[in-house]
Amino acid sequence: MKNITVVGAGAMGNGIAHVFAMNGYQVNLVDISQEALDKALATISKNLDRMLRKSKITEQDKSNTLNNIQAETAIKKGVANADLVVEAATENVDIKLQIFKTLDEYAPAHTILATNTSSISITKIAAVTKRPEKVIGMHFMNPVPVMKLVEVIKGYATAPEVLETVMNTARRLDKIPVEVNDYPGFVANRILLPMINEAIYSLHEGVAGVKEIDTVMKLGMAHPMGPLQLADFIGLDVCLSILKVLHDGFGQPKYAPCPLLVNMVTAKRLGQKSGEGFYDYKSTPEGEDLIVSRFFKR
Repeated sequence: MKNITVVGAGAMGNGIAHVFAMNGYQVNLVDISQEALDKALATISKNLDRMLRKSKITEQDKSNTLNNIQAETAIKKGVANADLVVEAATENVDIKLQIFKTLDEYAPAHTILATNTSSISITKIAAVTKRPEKVIGMHFMNPVPVMKLVEVIKGYATAPEVLETVMNTARRLDKIPVEVNDYPGFVANRILLPMINEAIYSLHEGVAGVKEIDTVMKLGMAHPMGPLQLADFIGLDVCLSILKVLHDGFGQPKYAPCPLLVNMVTAKRLGQKSGEGFYDYKSTPEGEDLIVSRFFKR
């Protein structure tokens, strides 16, 4: 494993590119948008500067990391020499299936095709390729440079040697890989998203306010971030997509998304990425406590 391609330059994609490049891999970061690529490289540089200020890396480490990343808008060129591709596009099954058809067409025969999906079936994604034995889930946690866990998900046809290679690769990134079987939501989101959904229901039904719900979970359950703030951080559209996968996959009403969540996504109030969700990020001064969105002030 020397050459890595990361498809998608959003929050997850730039984080994945960051950790591979920082560990000496040659990385092609691919996105159809040059603007997204420019933003991703700026974010990586900013995050490296933060690590530099904390004396976690040196100036040379930063330089080496940035030099290990090449940006590319053409997927055919971006995967031409890849040993491993990690797809990190939006959590939309149709988009992912189309990307994997394209990756299968252009990537070399030996290339392992991994997806950073947080909920979608690896077996379903693998089925659109001619190499299902080389398709696997590699679910990093956000923010990728900080979080240690990688869920490594086996599809129905994933070869044992591919699983072993990806587990070892995650360890070389100083991550802790956990082997998981292919069921909707895997482990992390099968447990996390129903909790977030229940927190949203609690708000929707008037049990308590935004800050009150988050405070109970932070102080009572020792969570570093309350579930509503975490939902804003993940992206409410992503939360909704995962809940739909869980609901469709298991057919159980306990996974049905709260109507409030559906309405917020419809209204484009998506959390941090849009500037407002349960909290108002546009009005919160830097370094100050979060301000609850005007829609939820008690």
